[in-house]
Amino acid sequence: MSRILLVEDEPGLVLTLTDRLHSEGYEVETAGDGPGGLELACTKRFDLIVLDVMLPGRNGFDVCRDLRQTGDTTPVLMLTARGEVVDKVLGLKIGADDYQTKPFEMIELLARIEALLRRTSVEPLPQQEAVQFGGVEVRFDEAIVYRDGEPVQLSAQMFKLLKHFVLNPGVVISRDDLLNEVWGHDAIPSTRTVDVHVAWLRQRIEKNPHRPEFLLTVHGLGYKFVTTEADTG
Repeated sequence: MSRILLVEDEPGLVLTLTDRLHSEGYEVETAGDGPGGLELACTKRFDLIVLDVMLPGRNGFDVCRDLRQTGDTTPVLMLTARGEVVDKVLGLKIGADDYQTKPFEMIELLARIEALLRRTSVEPLPQQEAVQFGGVEVRFDEAIVYRDGEPVQLSAQMFKLLKHFVLNPGVVISRDDLLNEVWGHDAIPSTRTVDVHVAWLRQRIEKNPHRPEFLLTVHGLGYKFVTTEADTG
């Protein structure tokens, strides 16, 4: 049974969502403010966090950012009453995996929840416990990335993308293949989404994101991950 943390301050919506999620077979815990949601997320294990943006005490953006800074990669689905593109981009950039604008149809929210849970559950753990390159360490068993000993802020989707790269060193991978392997065949994102996530990964693991050493662009073909000069071709 998947465990979901719902961080929402509207009592009516909390009751409605909790009842529906229970009826769908999910185990649900709730928090009514930002600090409470962050404490639960940091002290208990959840398979998914549904996080409202407008929360008392601490907004959802801050909660998501603080959670990612601890190295936690639990998928985060943000709920927002705002429709501006800048808010959606900010949510994704600080580590959220998806967003749902209020008001919404319950069936659409459930579909997004199912898609996020499916993406994180179908991928088997690799044989290695960790991979190191430069000052970066990727720990597969803990789903945490460190750079120079400090945890790196990554969403679950960014971690999956990085893991796919490091498990296929020296292999040129097309954007379409990355969408299929990392986001899934039924994913909504476009190839532009891959470019954006690669750019965000470079900001987090490369010494100079504008002159990457590890995540290289192969023009006209896609990307490849290299760790030695011999791999650059």
